[in-house]
Amino acid sequence: MLRTLVRPASLTGLTALLIVLLMAVFPAQTLESSLRGLSIWWQVLFPALFPFFVISELLLGFGIVHFFGKLLDPLMRPLFRLPGIGSFVVTMGYVSGYPVGARLTAQLWEQGLVKRAEGERLVAFTTTSDPIFLIGAVAVGFFHNAALAPILAAAHYGGAFIIGLLMRFHDRHEPVTESPRRTAARRSSRLFEAIKAMHDARLLDGRSLGKLLQDSIQSALRLMIVVGGLVVFFSVVMELLTRAGIVEALAEALRLLFGALGLPAKLADASIFGLFEVTLGAKAAGGADTGLMHQTAVAAWILSWGGLSVHAQVLSLLSRTDLRYLPLMVARLAHGFIAVVLVYVLWGWLAP
Repeated sequence: MLRTLVRPASLTGLTALLIVLLMAVFPAQTLESSLRGLSIWWQVLFPALFPFFVISELLLGFGIVHFFGKLLDPLMRPLFRLPGIGSFVVTMGYVSGYPVGARLTAQLWEQGLVKRAEGERLVAFTTTSDPIFLIGAVAVGFFHNAALAPILAAAHYGGAFIIGLLMRFHDRHEPVTESPRRTAARRSSRLFEAIKAMHDARLLDGRSLGKLLQDSIQSALRLMIVVGGLVVFFSVVMELLTRAGIVEALAEALRLLFGALGLPAKLADASIFGLFEVTLGAKAAGGADTGLMHQTAVAAWILSWGGLSVHAQVLSLLSRTDLRYLPLMVARLAHGFIAVVLVYVLWGWLAP
């Protein structure tokens, strides 16, 4: 019987049952946390992500992705073992923040433009925070110190770049997407080949501008509904676990570990919140008042880990592909610890 209970399906069912029981015990708190999560989605995430989702769909239809793919193929392959088309995902992922990189990777996989190992490499180092959230929300809003933005950005995006370099060794024996051979007549102009690739992709798509815009908006709305549902769900789960004392128990265990490592025990609370949700964790790190360097290091870990809420969003976007979750989870953990190390290493040069 014990062996049956520890199976993943049984654990998932028991967890769901526990959440339902807690919802029955704390109905008012469940409603309040649902409204809070809905407010975050409507006031912050929807206006921030929806335009990028629509634009990314349009750029795919117009063939801009194929343009960058052909142009940057010589750079992406030696650095990250990725086709040049992955450069579009890297750019949009870093500018737009999570989970845009996962969304675009899933689209490239569905179109047969990347293979499984390549998609897993892409998602691993493009699941990052957007600069607006990092600077405006974390540095200015939570820490009330805009001068922290350079050290946070260097640790977060520098760590993502290192993860990209390390992930080139992921599934080294898996087949890679072949680069189209260049003919001798056009060997002198890669820009010409990029423009032709964009034109061919647009003709292959074939949709009119009106149809393309309609499809882009519908696809972006469906995705935003999924993101909103996950944000509300994790907002409720965090509130219920806090009310039940589970979060406090996890924080107490982490305080002991932090004490053994010589770190401020108060930062354990921020780490636990960040384990589940990046916004709550970063806010708690900003208000911990335990020393700016340690607070910044924890905030960098939270931004790089992303929180289980972001992981769930990425998983929902990759559900129709054959991309696996384990490489993403390992990469997020590694990114978090690399970002912490970079904060301590770069503090003397970039600290306010």
